[in-house]
Amino acid sequence: MRLCPSHKGLIIRRAADANDGAIMSAIKNSGVPQAACEFQFIHSSGPGGQHVNKTSTAVELRVDTTLLGLDGYALNRLISLQANRINKQGILVVQASSHRSQLKNRQQALARVEAMIQGARQRPKKRIATGPSQSAKQKRVDRKKKHGTTKQQRQKPDW
Repeated sequence: MRLCPSHKGLIIRRAADANDGAIMSAIKNSGVPQAACEFQFIHSSGPGGQHVNKTSTAVELRVDTTLLGLDGYALNRLISLQANRINKQGILVVQASSHRSQLKNRQQALARVEAMIQGARQRPKKRIATGPSQSAKQKRVDRKKKHGTTKQQRQKPDW
């Protein structure tokens, strides 16, 4: 555990250094390696009264994408899908602050990262080009004919 010099009171803790049994078991159960995770705890914003001002419950999880052990396709897909969350050093940054508990925010951040990784591993289905159905073609022709007769009826009669 170390203090971050750029932020006053910001605590940085590597997942391997964390002595929390609950979060360590959550990391072990997830597909995210412990060495790739780094937690930062910051003051949360929003309602909560004095509790928000006193405690650092918001969690910023930083995951090094090179240490995730993903194959080339999944890593490239993760980078393309989460481009706005990955910095130039290849670190994925996820914030969680919806709970008042630091533990629940950590678990939520881990769950989000795990969902992102699962989404990157799934290959998208290839789109098969199809033509319009026979009934769709017939409806289109009928609409055109109806519109044509409507315009025909607006013309002056030729007697």
